[in-house]
Amino acid sequence: MFLLGLAVRDLPIGTAYRVWAGIGGVGAVLVGIALFGEPADGFRLLCLALILAGIAGLKTTATR
Repeated sequence: MFLLGLAVRDLPIGTAYRVWAGIGGVGAVLVGIALFGEPADGFRLLCLALILAGIAGLKTTATR
C-alpha cells in the first residue's frame, strides 16, 4: 500500500489502481506457474502479455 501511495503522487488514482491490480494479477499467475506447476501454455502467456501491454499503455498515457 505504501508503494501505491507513492504512485498516486504522479498518476491519477484510477490509473494507479489499475496498474497496481494488473501487476498483482500478473505476479500471482507467475508465482503459480513457477512454484505450483500451473500450466504455462501459449494462450495464458499471450493473456499475460496483453495485461502487461495494457499496464504500459495506461502508464504512458497518464504521464502526458
